[in-house]
This record gives sequence, structure tokens and C-alpha cells, in this order.
Amino acid sequence: MQDLTTGSVTRHLLKTSSFMLVTMVFQTLYFLVDLYWVGRLGKESVAAVGVAGNLTFVVLALSQMLGVGTTTVVSHAAGRKDRDRAVLLFNQSQVLSMVCGAAFFIVMMLIRVGYARTLAADYLLWFIPAMSLQFAMVAMGSALRGTGNFKPSMIVQTATVILNMLLAPILIFGWFTGKPMGVGGAAISTLVAVVVGVLWLSRYFTSGNEFLHFRRADWRPQFDTWAGMLKIGLPAGAEFALTAVYLFIVYTVSRPFGASAQAAFGIGLRLVQSMFLPVVALAFAAGPVAGQNVGARKADRVKTTFLSAVGMAVAGTAVSALIGYFAAERLMRVFSHDAEVIRVGVDYLHIVAWSFIASGVVFVSSSMFQALGNAVPPMITSVSRIALIAVPILILSRRAGFDLKVIWYLSAFGVALQMIANLVLLRREFLLRMAPQPPADQPSLSA
Repeated sequence: MQDLTTGSVTRHLLKTSSFMLVTMVFQTLYFLVDLYWVGRLGKESVAAVGVAGNLTFVVLALSQMLGVGTTTVVSHAAGRKDRDRAVLLFNQSQVLSMVCGAAFFIVMMLIRVGYARTLAADYLLWFIPAMSLQFAMVAMGSALRGTGNFKPSMIVQTATVILNMLLAPILIFGWFTGKPMGVGGAAISTLVAVVVGVLWLSRYFTSGNEFLHFRRADWRPQFDTWAGMLKIGLPAGAEFALTAVYLFIVYTVSRPFGASAQAAFGIGLRLVQSMFLPVVALAFAAGPVAGQNVGARKADRVKTTFLSAVGMAVAGTAVSALIGYFAAERLMRVFSHDAEVIRVGVDYLHIVAWSFIASGVVFVSSSMFQALGNAVPPMITSVSRIALIAVPILILSRRAGFDLKVIWYLSAFGVALQMIANLVLLRREFLLRMAPQPPADQPSLSA
């Protein structure tokens, strides 16, 4: 366990953020490399992987729900130095992850052929088991983050991504084996990598000397404990899923503008996501740091964690905004030579760059809500932002002369309002959750 309730908060944030950033960079690289190899098989194979990619988003939303709840409750127990409670919560999270993984596996295998046919169905035959095992991987990694130990998960996930990248072309094209497996080989390489990762990470918890370890006595389901995790995790997972709603609306509205507009948005979105990796990593790191201090009832350190994380987020997103604004055309030309795609993409980056700082603050404030044990407020502000953007867009898009720039301006405005709402609600949540408690020998006013 890494005690995050003492020492420099800024140093803790920098250290834990760096571990998360490495993991996220390699995961992003994997998706790009996997798509590159599959792309050489033809558009049908790319389409098959694309269909399966929708499942990845579902798994990410569900595992986010599980991961956030696990990280929060374990970090609170770790902050209180309550090892026995932390071990119990860890083991309960593993049981819950196995239940979720098994349910996902059964449902998806039953509807696999109906969901996708031909190549996609063959791909899913191997991809679904891999996604089912991700629940266990996420639960273990999230529990470790709650104790401030980011390193084991980073090493395992990075190694499995590299293994996947190496196996994919061998199985797809039959290198060295002489038996090409096509798109199915890509799914098998993913499954092999995930199995290796789960077994490898599991070994970390087999020693009773570790702060967290497997304990069979704690494997009997405790539904009240599951409810406590899901109470925190469900809103976070829903907030993540709202991104899909926004993307669906944008792609639907931009369809009449042609393939160039949709391609420009797709490229621009991926560029923005890449530039936001450090801030997302920072938000993932801020949760456990603040969570342990919430458990330890150290209000001053919780405040310091927020202020330090916000300062880093503002600095990082300011740099990203400058890059996104002044290097927009150069960045777009890396991925497309179509003049119309570049023009629309540059417009997109020029406008959304103004919302980068606000988005960074939103990411950090959302992680602070999770650390405080209440992820409902940021979910509400996310729903409000989507509604604020979606309703005007759907109305205005039916009128003649509608310009895609309206979407980007409304999006930037919505993020700014969400930032303000999050900050106001976070201050209220902090006062409610971190109010001074009366001494143990002195009755409270409500007693």
C-alpha cells in the first residue's frame, strides 16, 4: 500500500498520473495498431472489428461503473488504515466482477449471431470471452489504485498490450505458422493477452503479506456491500455512457453534410482525445489520492488535492489548447489530404480549443465527487449539458443554412456551464461530507 495521507500531495499526483498515462498511451496505441493490421485484410474485416468495437464501449461503461466504486470504497478503507475492511471490499469487488463478466459472456454469446453475422460473428466468438475477462482485470486494477499502488497494473497492462500487438500479425497473416486466421486471429490475440494479464495480476494477490489479497472467507456475496459500490459507480458509468449519446447526435446531424464532415469530426475527436490523455490520467490519479484522505478525515489535504489537480489540469489543457488552435491544420493533414475534411476539421479544433480548460476542470471535479463517495452531481450536470446541446442542435439542424459550427459553439458553451455547476456542487458536497465531527466522548447536536 502507498500511504497517500502523508507527504506531498503534488508529488503523489505526479507519480500516480505518470503510471496511468503510460497505461493509457499503450492502450491507445494498441487500438491504432490493431486497426492497422486488420485494415490490410479489407473493408469487410474493418467493418467486423467496428461492429465489435461497439461492445468495447459497452464494456468500458460497465467496467467504469465497477472500477470507480471499487477504487472509492477501497481508498476510504485504506485512508482509515482499516486493512481488514479493505481486504473484504477487494474480495467482494472480485466476486461482483466475476458475476458481471459471466452475465456479459452468457448474454452476448446467446445473441452473437443475431448481433453480427459472417466475419463479425467469427470475430465475436473470441472477442466476447476477452471482454468478459476485462471485468476482473478492471476490478483488480481499481482496487490497487485505491491503495495508491498504480505500478503493478501499469506493468501488466502495458505488457499485455505489447503481447497483443506482437501476436496480432502472426495470427492474422500466419507469419511463422503458415496458417493465417484472418480477422479471427486479431480476436484470439486479444483473448490470449487478456488471459495472460488476468493470471499475471492475480498472482499479486495470492500472498497474504500484501495489503490486498484473496481471502476465500470473504467470497460469499454481500449484497449491501455491492450496493455501496454500485451507488458510487453507477452514476459514473452513466456519465461515461452519455458520451455515446452526444456522439450519436453529432454523427446523425452531420450526415447530410457528407462523408467529409463526418470524417473531419472523427479525426478531430481522436486528436482531442489524444491531447486529453494526460488530463484523464490526472483525473484517475486524483480520485484515490483524495479518497484516502477522505477516509482519513483530512479535509485540508482533500482541498489541496483538488487545487493541485486543477492547477495541473489548467496548465496541461492550456498547452493542448494552444497546440490544437495554432497547429490545427498541420494535425489534420497528418490524417487526411482532402481539402474539405481539413477545412471542417480545422474549424472544429479552433472552436473546441476554447473549451479545453473547462473540460480539464470538469474531469478533475468529477473524480473529486467520486472520491467523496457521491457521483450523482456530475452525472446530473452531464445530462444537463447533453440536453442543453442536443435540443437546440436537433431544432436548428432542420432549418436552412444550418452550419456545423453551431454544434461546436454550443458544445464549448455547454462545457463552460458544466464546469461552473460542478464547482458549485463540489463545494456543497465537500461541506456536507467533510464537516468536522464531534469528539468521540462528546455527543453530537443531533444525538
